[in-house]
Amino acid sequence: MIRKKIGLALGGGGARGLAHIGVIKMLVENGIDIDFIAGTSMGALVGGWYAATKDIYALENIFLDSQKTNLLKISKIFKKNHNAQFKDNLVNKLLSDNFKDINIEKCQIPFRAIATDVANGDEYVIKEGSLLEAIRASINLPIVFNPVSLNKKLLIDGSFSNPLPADIAREMGADFVIAVDVSSKWLDFPLKQTDWWQIVPLIFSALSAAEYQLAKFHVKNADLILRPTVLNFGLLDFSRVSEIIRAGFKETKLNLKEIFAKTGYPEPARTPFEKFLDFLFYQE
Repeated sequence: MIRKKIGLALGGGGARGLAHIGVIKMLVENGIDIDFIAGTSMGALVGGWYAATKDIYALENIFLDSQKTNLLKISKIFKKNHNAQFKDNLVNKLLSDNFKDINIEKCQIPFRAIATDVANGDEYVIKEGSLLEAIRASINLPIVFNPVSLNKKLLIDGSFSNPLPADIAREMGADFVIAVDVSSKWLDFPLKQTDWWQIVPLIFSALSAAEYQLAKFHVKNADLILRPTVLNFGLLDFSRVSEIIRAGFKETKLNLKEIFAKTGYPEPARTPFEKFLDFLFYQE
């Protein structure tokens, strides 16, 4: 069987999108190459990082370190004013040192970031130019982040137009598209107090519901849909990084046989002990 070209479509979902790290880790550790990546919101951040560096472990360590230092703790994320905006320097701290001089065209893996054009609500596929600016545009939730102007367009979070870009991965040339869906049909953050910044969780809740509805349409272009068990995590739950990453790792492990069977990759030989560990930890 000729090896198929694999496209990875990574959806939005706030902190839940860290499950994408676990997905990529499992594929890498089993010798499965990723030929194309299309990402929305957090999927653009994780996918863009891997497309540029092919080092998913470095990104994992950044988020694990941020968990230890509470860098992404909600009280540190928001400014002490009434504009309800994330501190942009948190995003820059994660990305700029690595991406400031990288253009999408120079990525080691072909990559597309999905944003939404404010003017008409259409999806805007970013395929060239600054990788950092593309990711900033794709994760740009209104009111939460400062506006992103790119190519004479004002862009917001791609989840408003294409939260799971399996169709884009297909258009890039993928023969087999793996879509990673971390969206939820449930609202996540009931208001518990009247502080001004509570409006931001409400916005995330509404976006979560919209993502779920839109994703049902776009996911039809996928050959395999991975749905890590992350619905018990909040969209801003960056304090549980390791658990979320493991959810993506485990979900991919459960679907490895199908990936091998349908893509032409040979399944690696496993020792009896490895098979025993699989039986213990990866049974549904």
